[in-house]
Amino acid sequence: MADTLPPDQPANAPADPAADPTAPGPATRLIHHPYRAPAGFESPAVPVAKASTVFFDSVAAMRSTRWADKSGYTYGLHGTPTSFTLEARLATLEGASHVLLAPSGLAAIALVDQALLGPGDTLLLPDNVYAPSRNLAEHELKRWGITTLTYDPLDAEAFGRLLGPSTRLIWLEAAGSVTLEFPDLRGLLATARRLAPQAVIALDNTWGAGLAFDAFDLGEGLSADLTVHALTKYPAGGGDLLMGSIACRDAELHARLAAAHGRLGLGVGANDVEAVLRGLPSLPLRYAAQDATARALAAHCAAQAARPGSLIRRVLHPARPDSPGHAHWAALCRAAAGLLTLEFAPEAAEGPRRAERFVEALRHFRIGYSWGGPLSLAVPYEPAQIRPAGSPYRGPLVRLCIGLEDVADLIADVDQALAQAAR
Repeated sequence: MADTLPPDQPANAPADPAADPTAPGPATRLIHHPYRAPAGFESPAVPVAKASTVFFDSVAAMRSTRWADKSGYTYGLHGTPTSFTLEARLATLEGASHVLLAPSGLAAIALVDQALLGPGDTLLLPDNVYAPSRNLAEHELKRWGITTLTYDPLDAEAFGRLLGPSTRLIWLEAAGSVTLEFPDLRGLLATARRLAPQAVIALDNTWGAGLAFDAFDLGEGLSADLTVHALTKYPAGGGDLLMGSIACRDAELHARLAAAHGRLGLGVGANDVEAVLRGLPSLPLRYAAQDATARALAAHCAAQAARPGSLIRRVLHPARPDSPGHAHWAALCRAAAGLLTLEFAPEAAEGPRRAERFVEALRHFRIGYSWGGPLSLAVPYEPAQIRPAGSPYRGPLVRLCIGLEDVADLIADVDQALAQAAR
């Protein structure tokens, strides 16, 4: 089949059945049209390649092509030029060598758990872990014969006492997604490498977004084995799609993850991949802007908390000196995400309701989960929801996720909502 039409044949030239009774019909001509666009087109946008079926030139090519090492294409579920491009760019962002895409951040976590754990194995989770990860462990993983232990992310010594020969996977989360404690990453990693060298150490890097610190180079020769990133949040940046990624440097570990990825049939839509690719160039700018606004709002709320009778008892934000784990954050991080959490004064039964009234009185903050988009969000939590092993927080919590609004407007909004909640 020719790559282009003959120069004397217009693109819409019909076949002449009288001249050639064997000429294909119109549907066949449209489906098997010979025209191919000339090579060499290039623009800022990555072309969107969509596929379920991928064509091969021969049976031998079909049988020999592999997708896991990105050397070829086999089926749309396993990648197209568009998704391979996103994976390559995310590897650069995270400082990794290999990346896989998943339908959501939670799907990426579940893939890691399923690929690396089996009956009789022990999983360690921080006790402030992303709640759906805990739920997965308490239900599906438990039914599969996997034991889960939780640890205090700020206490590397106590963490070490939980490690043993059956420890196969350790999750780290920096910072905690609601209470925002920044863990002792170096202490936890050093302890795990010494006492459980067989364990894979996975880090949820959604908060850091590949920008706040280097997950694969934490200093003192320490590194996570893999990271999971909810691309839903900062990389996408629009609050309009779901996607996750798993990044690592080790080829053998990647092969294990890729094999499970293929068996589980995990795929992502090409248009969503395009949207993340479009968001990546502005990621550092958006992250820095939301970081700056969060710090300004945290400082303002801390000043409010210092006033007698304030509804706010404490402000949780890793860059603040009085926030849990601040010293660990300061030792590792270049930045902080656009998140802060307000701990409200308990005030007996009235505390939770006042926190809820505050959330409902906000005008620029919408009520909703997630973060990293252009709109600021607020969600109230009970401490026992977040730290069921024993919460150090006495009052209800409100997590504020900072968008791209003007900082003065968000500060004024918080002030008016606090005034309404105090009535």
